[in-house]
Amino acid sequence: MARYDFTARRLYVEAPLAADARIELNPAQSHYLRNVLRLSDGAELLVFNGRDGEWRVRMSVAPQHAVLTALSQTRPQEQGADLHYLFAPLKHARLDYMVQKAVEMGATLLQPVWTCRTQAERVNSERMRANAIEAAEQCGILALPRVVEPERLERLLADWPEERLLVFCDEEADSADPLTALRAAEAAAPLAVLVGPEGGFDPSERAAILAKRRVIRVSLGPRILRADTAAVAILALVQAALGDWRR
Repeated sequence: MARYDFTARRLYVEAPLAADARIELNPAQSHYLRNVLRLSDGAELLVFNGRDGEWRVRMSVAPQHAVLTALSQTRPQEQGADLHYLFAPLKHARLDYMVQKAVEMGATLLQPVWTCRTQAERVNSERMRANAIEAAEQCGILALPRVVEPERLERLLADWPEERLLVFCDEEADSADPLTALRAAEAAAPLAVLVGPEGGFDPSERAAILAKRRVIRVSLGPRILRADTAAVAILALVQAALGDWRR
């Protein structure tokens, strides 16, 4: 069961959090609290920074900005799963959606991957981080995933850590039950999930992936899924079979 207040306003801050800590907000955050959420002097909300847990704070309104004072910790920081999400970049709104859903599903690292058939030409990492923050604020998440710069698939595979299990979503995999394949893996292992472009993987890319020592090749069923839909589907399967949904 979720252990957070569904009705409370939440805000991500960079500052350290501790009892009686004073957090001076930047103009954008001050505007958001005062003019968008319409919070007034003395209002209370929840804040988190991904390191020090979640804290209840009280807002004070200064002439140019808002200041928060930490009152009490509502939740300690939790150690999240070690789950990396690797994906061929998408365009605009669909990438925004995918990032938000990956955060909600527990990804701890977001890694764009250039493949032979990737259609998007660039990735806005700052926009990805903003979407990650928004999802974490809205869904009671305590830790933000790391957003890293795009990398070529061949480079990632060349430097791939042997201990990390790679869950490879392959449209040409046998249509066997993916949950059965995932449950056969070592649950405690660090995980990575790889979803390719909607044009599919090039045969040379597929061969290079399958050559790695620790790979689980899974199909996502009889229907062709868009890449943003595939993100939700595979992360749900991984969390159910190997992740924190088993608690």
